[in-house]
Amino acid sequence: MSTANMNADDDQIVAATENWLEKAVIGLNLCPFAKAVHVKKQVRYVVSSATTPEAVLEQLMEELQNLADTDPEDVDTTLLIHPFVLTDFLDYNEFLDVADAAVEDMQLDGEIQVASFHPQYQFADSDINDIANYTNRAPYPILHLLREESIDRAVEAFPEAEQIFEKNMETMEKLGHDGWDALDVGPAR
Repeated sequence: MSTANMNADDDQIVAATENWLEKAVIGLNLCPFAKAVHVKKQVRYVVSSATTPEAVLEQLMEELQNLADTDPEDVDTTLLIHPFVLTDFLDYNEFLDVADAAVEDMQLDGEIQVASFHPQYQFADSDINDIANYTNRAPYPILHLLREESIDRAVEAFPEAEQIFEKNMETMEKLGHDGWDALDVGPAR
């Protein structure tokens, strides 16, 4: 599996993340809600220099508060990219419980949720190379902070939202590993 450039500067990390967002998430329509916030430039990209889970937690809490305090017209969602910590998927996956607890501790549950993307993303009980895992594979580990209100509006506009997962699996099966690799958006086999 190829990995992202760990020597990249912040601009290169954001560029790689935007490339993935445009070609995979939007281009393959893996998230039908992503295009609107991207086009309106309402996505905040934050590159963390954290090297410990504690430091990324501190930054996550800052970004949760920032998102809660910011007008959704200015920033609707935040991608907290942390290339130097939680690079092992199992560690990252365990940290997601810590992230959810931070949302609760900050009394932001019901307002903001955290979605997960990682270069080694693996759904439970799936094979590491199952193409379905690539729906959540990104060039770097990312904690995606989403406003629940925005999700609710998007679901209203897209009444078959519960079918997104199944549609994504079909898309990835048709695309296959060679198709994913050709996108040149990050982690490849």
